[in-house]
Amino acid sequence: MVGPNGEQVGIVRVEDALRLAAEADLDLVEVAPMAKPPVAKLMDFGKYKYEAAMKAREARKNQVNTVIKEIKLRPKIDSHDYGTKKGHVERFLGAGDKVKVTIMFRGREQSRPELGFRLLQRLAEDVVELGTVESAPKQDGRNMIMVLAPTKRKSEARAEARRKKDEQKAAPAAAAEESAPAETAEAPAES
Repeated sequence: MVGPNGEQVGIVRVEDALRLAAEADLDLVEVAPMAKPPVAKLMDFGKYKYEAAMKAREARKNQVNTVIKEIKLRPKIDSHDYGTKKGHVERFLGAGDKVKVTIMFRGREQSRPELGFRLLQRLAEDVVELGTVESAPKQDGRNMIMVLAPTKRKSEARAEARRKKDEQKAAPAAAAEESAPAETAEAPAES
């Protein structure tokens, strides 16, 4: 048996443990039923349940939801269109989201899966500083799929975006402050 402050009381009969719990105005809770002998603890069970619920709520609050964005490409994509799609992938990875890149094959394109594989590898090399390949390119029916994971966590990406936004707001304000004292210094002093 374990006491209310976590101290070892020792091996005690059930009747004695219940009597000790009643004297201390606490509950006798079995914490390790599979142990030999079973371990029980003197505690306020209502308080214990409340604290456990608070821990669970805090854990849910701090839990990060992973969002997977999807970008679809064709094997014969134009270079400008590729650049646009690559920009979307960079933006998603920069925001801390995973990106699922899908190459859609149609008709005779299905006989040339190496085109899609090369395109996915090229994209992975182009965004290597923002993300890593989480699942390698693999054929899935008419599509070839690859998943990219960001190198930064979502919370870090949000903090960096917030910092950049604050810097952009501060830059015009600092420029306005610098120009204001210069105007007052040029005014002639009255004597």
